[in-house]
Parts: sequence; C-alpha cells; structure tokens
Amino acid sequence: MDLRRSAGGTSSHIGGVDLDVTRAGDGPTLLFLHGGYPATRASADDPIVAHLASRFSVIAPTHPGFGVDPAPAWMTTVDDLAFLYLDLLDTLGESNVTVVGCSFGGWVAATVATMSTARIGALFLVGPLGIKVGDHQTRDIADIYSLTDADLADVVFVDPQTHAARIAEMDNDALLLAARSREATARYGWSPYLHDPKLKRRLARIDVATQVVVGELDELVVSGYAQAYADAIADASLVIISGCGHFPHIEEPKRLAELIAGEKPGEEQ
Repeated sequence: MDLRRSAGGTSSHIGGVDLDVTRAGDGPTLLFLHGGYPATRASADDPIVAHLASRFSVIAPTHPGFGVDPAPAWMTTVDDLAFLYLDLLDTLGESNVTVVGCSFGGWVAATVATMSTARIGALFLVGPLGIKVGDHQTRDIADIYSLTDADLADVVFVDPQTHAARIAEMDNDALLLAARSREATARYGWSPYLHDPKLKRRLARIDVATQVVVGELDELVVSGYAQAYADAIADASLVIISGCGHFPHIEEPKRLAELIAGEKPGEEQ
C-alpha cells in the first residue's frame, strides 16, 4: 500500500534525504517536530498544526521512516535526525526560528539545540524524552512495546476512550502510519531505550530561551523527569498544562498553541 503525503505536505530533498514537509500558516517561522508511537506525523489538518498556523508559518517535517518516505539505511539514530534538521534550518536560511518538539520529537529538538542554536530563537520541549534520570536498574520511561494499545492509551492519555475511538475510526492509511510510527520509534530509540546516555550532560550547551512543557498527568515517564530536563538547561522553565497526559499537543492543542505564542501562560514551576 502506498501512503499519501500528509495534508499540506510536499517532498523536499534535504541533506541528501527525501523529506515529507507540511507547511501551513503565515507569520514567524516555527519548526514542529512530531512525536513517536503512538503519535504519528503532523499534517496541516491536525488541530495543533491548525492552531499554530493561525499564529506562525509552520514547518512540520515527517521524520524519515514514519510516513511516505523511508529512512535511508544509514539513518538510525536521533543524532542523524538532528543533523538533518540542522540542514533544514540552514535551507530555510532564517534566524530566530521557534522550535517545538513533542515527546520523541522533543528528544530530537533538544539534540538539535545542543548541536547549534544559531538559527533558533526559542525552544519548546513538550513532554520530551531522551535523557536518563535514574540509575541503570531504574526504568524512567514506560516500555511501550510491552503494552497493548489499550494499556498504552491508559498511560499516555487522560481519556483513553477518546484515543480508542480515534483508532476505531482510522482508515487504512492511518493504520499503516501507526504501524510505521511504532517501527520507526524502535529504529531510533530501541537501544538504549528512548534515551541518549550523553544527552543530559549536553543540555547545558543550550543557550536560548527554553520551556519544558509537561502534562500534569503524564504517566509515561517517572515523576521528576521533566524537572530534571529543565534543571539541566540554563534558565529553562518548567511549565505544567493541567488536565492532560503525555501528549498536550493532542489533548490540549489550543492551550499549547497559546502557550507557545505567549498568549496564555501555563502553570510555571
């Protein structure tokens, strides 16, 4: 089965890689990096993209392997994705880009910012993964591959029935995207499991305004995970969005967009 490109998506050739890039809206440039399984790529008709597009010019690439375009054989790590998005930022040729990364995409965004902030004006890490906070015997992030879809929904969503309804309404394309998201998340994050042992130390290199945003009821990661992220970045703030779980961009897209645009503050810790 051949997937259609995301709504608003066009094929771009960046750094030798074919990339499905959704573009929407008009305003200051915002790079949106989507999450991993059970989330999938970002399309122009996704609520979070639509809300952001009313305020920004949104650039939302699909990570190679998650959608239409396969990942090149050599692209196997989050560092590989980060270098790709540095190339994308260079291609855009702009400075002061707002970078937003959600969950797995937060890990990618944080990695990008540790490499270079030359084109980044502000950074929003929404439920980011990617660091190790406990000892080697402690699991910081729930094992998404040992859980059924129903159990995983209980972990990441406040209202798992809403997610179950979304699954029931999925067409063949959406189901294939979910399967590819599951596979691609493992490609980049299987071992070590959804983190880079060196990232936490490298976060100190980030020198732009950063907000670590977390759902109040996020159960995918251990308590204190987001705080540890914020503590590792100079002058970063931790912001809580009440009433949602691991994916604020899915459960509270309007509130998250308002927070990113600086229209309504979250609960800062």
